[in-house]
Amino acid sequence: MGMRVDHRTFVIERELPGSPAHAFRFWSEHQLKRRWSACHPDWTVIDDLFDFCLDGSERMIWRMPDGTEQAMLATYLEIHPRERIVYSYTMRTNGVSISSSLVTVEFVGGLGKTLMTFTEQAVFGDPTDGDIRESGTGIGFERLRQAMLDGQSVS
Repeated sequence: MGMRVDHRTFVIERELPGSPAHAFRFWSEHQLKRRWSACHPDWTVIDDLFDFCLDGSERMIWRMPDGTEQAMLATYLEIHPRERIVYSYTMRTNGVSISSSLVTVEFVGGLGKTLMTFTEQAVFGDPTDGDIRESGTGIGFERLRQAMLDGQSVS
């Protein structure tokens, strides 16, 4: 008798300032991505690997103030510059997987703006983690919007 899992798909759309090329940079360039994706200032970064290429990987490992270790391990499956990124990732707490996901990020430009559509298809061991992920992802995209506004002068 195994544990039940929570499958869910959620879609978040955001209108971002600037072109799809500008938006894509905030996903594909290490320093720009960390401007919006480093969401817990009180967590200590133990490992930060960013290899944005086909079959490349991204790895972030943090230690929380209480000593708990959190890890995000991703693999890039498809990269279509300025159009689409597809990646899979797992989140682990103290080495135990709490979720595994397939993500598609799409960028469509028009009138000086970009519509970003983020679709995550996930399996969670605990449905509460899914609720936290969905709301946290939306909050992260508000940071992305702000980072892009701040970075419009970035050449």
